[in-house]
Amino acid sequence: MPFTPTDYLPYDFANRRHIGPSPSEMEGMLKVLGVADLNQLIDETVPKSIRQDKPLDFGKPKSERELLHHMRRTASRNKVLTSLIGQGYHGTVTPPAIQRNILENPAWYTAYTPYQPEISQGRLEALLNFQTMVSDLTGLEIANASLLDEATAAAEAMTMAQRVAKSKARAFFVDENCHPQNIAVMRTRAAPLDIEVIVGAPEEMQADKVFGAIFQYPGTHGHLRDFSNEIAALHEHKAIGIVIADPLALTLLKEPGAMGADIAVGSTQRFGVPVGYGGPHAAYIATRDAYKRALPGRIVGVSVDSHGNRAYRLSLQTREQHIRREKATSNVCTAQALLAVMASMYAVFHGPKGLKAIAQRIHRKTVRLARGLEAAGFHVEPGDFFDTITVDVGLLQRGVLQSAVREGVNLRRVGDTRIGITLDERTRRATVEAVWRAFGIVMEDRDFSPEYRLPEALARQSDYLTHPIFHMNRAETEMMRYMRRLADRDLALDRAMIPLGSCTMKLNSAAEMMPVSWREFSLLHPFAPADQAEGYREMIDDLNAKLCEITGYAAISMQPNSGAQGEYAGLLTISAWHRAQGEGHRRVCLIPMSAHGTNPASAHMVGWDVVVVKSAENGDIDVEDFRAKAEKHSDTLAGCMITYPSTHGVFEETVREVCEITHRHGGQVYIDGANLNAMVGLSRPGDLGGDVSHLNLHKTFCIPHGGGGPGMGPIGVKAHLVPHLPGHPETGGTEGPVSAAPYGSPSLLPISWAYCLMMGGAGLTQATRVAILNANYIAKRLEGAYDVLYKGRNNRVAHECILDVRPFADSAGVTVDDIAKRLMDCGFHAPTMSWPVAGTLMVEPTESETRAELDRFCDAMLAIREEIRDIEEGRMDRDNNPLKNAPHTMEDLVRDWDRPYTREQGCFPPGAFRVDKYWPPVNRVDNAYGDRHLVCTCPPLGDYAEAAE
Repeated sequence: MPFTPTDYLPYDFANRRHIGPSPSEMEGMLKVLGVADLNQLIDETVPKSIRQDKPLDFGKPKSERELLHHMRRTASRNKVLTSLIGQGYHGTVTPPAIQRNILENPAWYTAYTPYQPEISQGRLEALLNFQTMVSDLTGLEIANASLLDEATAAAEAMTMAQRVAKSKARAFFVDENCHPQNIAVMRTRAAPLDIEVIVGAPEEMQADKVFGAIFQYPGTHGHLRDFSNEIAALHEHKAIGIVIADPLALTLLKEPGAMGADIAVGSTQRFGVPVGYGGPHAAYIATRDAYKRALPGRIVGVSVDSHGNRAYRLSLQTREQHIRREKATSNVCTAQALLAVMASMYAVFHGPKGLKAIAQRIHRKTVRLARGLEAAGFHVEPGDFFDTITVDVGLLQRGVLQSAVREGVNLRRVGDTRIGITLDERTRRATVEAVWRAFGIVMEDRDFSPEYRLPEALARQSDYLTHPIFHMNRAETEMMRYMRRLADRDLALDRAMIPLGSCTMKLNSAAEMMPVSWREFSLLHPFAPADQAEGYREMIDDLNAKLCEITGYAAISMQPNSGAQGEYAGLLTISAWHRAQGEGHRRVCLIPMSAHGTNPASAHMVGWDVVVVKSAENGDIDVEDFRAKAEKHSDTLAGCMITYPSTHGVFEETVREVCEITHRHGGQVYIDGANLNAMVGLSRPGDLGGDVSHLNLHKTFCIPHGGGGPGMGPIGVKAHLVPHLPGHPETGGTEGPVSAAPYGSPSLLPISWAYCLMMGGAGLTQATRVAILNANYIAKRLEGAYDVLYKGRNNRVAHECILDVRPFADSAGVTVDDIAKRLMDCGFHAPTMSWPVAGTLMVEPTESETRAELDRFCDAMLAIREEIRDIEEGRMDRDNNPLKNAPHTMEDLVRDWDRPYTREQGCFPPGAFRVDKYWPPVNRVDNAYGDRHLVCTCPPLGDYAEAAE
């Protein structure tokens, strides 16, 4: 028999690894859709008028092996020195057990935000541990489940203080000892809200002139101060006291709550989360119980399920700011969940004694370092400190800094004559000796006699981390099993498709993820000299160029740390441009009714007035209403915010007209990039008339969602807006920063860069085409069982579709919630519920799902429709049926069964695996109970005993 060669390409990442359906599967799916090929489907779906002229071309795509080799070469251009710069960023030791079992584990990093609590109990418990840790360390009653970074948290605390303060003052006091990036981000946030920021020494604060004040503890140059008197003065004038506190220092020092603080914020980066050239890291915010409903972000709380068992959930969701749309005072709709989980596990791993021991070791080393410098005649400040000292070196500053670099150490330049030094968990004797040599001191670090330079009055008196979870046996076997148990409670992308509309839960490939942990990317300080980060520079420049080619924009800013922050940064850029044109009075923003809640929230944050535009019957923007409102506000129109394709999952053919109307009336066009996964390689927002867009790298460009963060939302802008992009104290620029670090969370960028390099231009375009194919395939297979609410030309949808399940509420008493919970029994995360239309399901399968998985989902949905029909036709009880009782747990299976349907029907519906079935760990969670009985820290030991009984 003659040899027959194969034309199969095993290393074709785009078509063999990233894109789910095989060529033969696609052929069968296209037949179901009644089209000859994928080109015909795209021609029927995407209007010719919006298609881009030339194809994407990034050169030959790389295989996984080629990619990793290329990444190693790029990483080698980064020089990893020991950075003792401090300024809120510290060396830390990530326990290998946490690195392997959390950071590098797809069960954790591919999960979505825990809005469906029954299938999120593991990460909800880990985040509750985080909240408990923060609440204990700060001495405040309630904490949220993390914020984007310390500077953003400080800005959120400032605006929260304005909301809750009884003082009518319009000014806010900022301690001059705050880190420079914190001050800068607060100034950025304050300006459009007409908040006057007063920066000065704490003793100069006039409490009667401000609605609140914020203090850094320890200060940026190492000073320790008890702010009790300042906070008491603020309270006398009905103002709010805020402390930015280092959580590791709080293991030794008096906590903010004991000083009377109303709010505490900070970063948990040094709890085992690598510096990563600036991020991502989990910030925290904690407050008094009285202010819990003003707290931004997510709060995990304790509730019960339908059988009375303890269950965790996101509490008080209606107070989340983005839900309030144009009434919002914050646009926070995400967090840093994965990093918060790491930080909480670091606290579990070490316990209170371990954390205190680490803090003591750092402090004692700092004392030894200071003693050596003082013995050589240098003046060291302050007298009392935790881990940071400032040394006056006069004219020697430049020489000492250069000498330190030659010793492999980065120190901080402070003014013209001083040097700052911050020690951390990674500091060893050799580090101390290298610093001494940089100062011209040749000495061995041998005097280990303990000395403490902590003020007695600031010694911590209260206990912390008293909950049993922080006192478990810390053998690695036990830690590994604890993390595994939590992961097994959750349904993430490693188990099943997560068809969430507008969330783009696509593959996060192993090859893309691997470089994130490499020391060349993970250990760089964000303020290290630029010549030490040439690998990052190469990566950022090349990724920027590719994103510009994809979007049609002139430049990209990587600074925004989330999609919502990208919106905010984009609108700030437009505002700055208007002011530069002498038109700062333009403050009206047109936003369609269907827009994501963060759009009006972001517009409010930049001081704009939101005017809502109606939707037409087919779901498109009502162009006549848009035109009328643009004409009405022509003199004050700042811009419009639209999403493309629309949030209804349709390519609107009037998009160019909407952009032209906005420009004619002096406004700028913000095109939300949430749905860019339907555009890459086919259409460019910049060509449609967009002036600025944010790009969700955690959607379209493969950064994983991490169970609710991290994410990145860089913005692309047209050439006229480039001078007005966000700046930063460390890198310059005319505008203020929106994030703590110049490039947001740059240690995530290897993921998106790797995705582009392995896919190539043709692969990225094919991914878009298959995303559209998969969505249309689902819509077609469910035809007749469910109505698709909105369709475009030729009855096609874009990359997602909205299923209208509202009629079932009347016909069978079945709600969108019931269907979502029933899908859990089938082994699926529900599609997006009740957005953008209440009572509907928005389905986005992405290009990464195989036909088998799409069919499994469709089989489950069709079976659910038959169960609804059984209720409608009287064959099944309206109140006691598999939908109303969903989800079913293992405990349901083995307990007495008194339901009018079989165990088989309840627990093994179509779609569910027989052998590898996912079992939700709790029954349906009682949301109302959780809000009425709000508990946002780990329950006491007695509750665990009761649950066990």
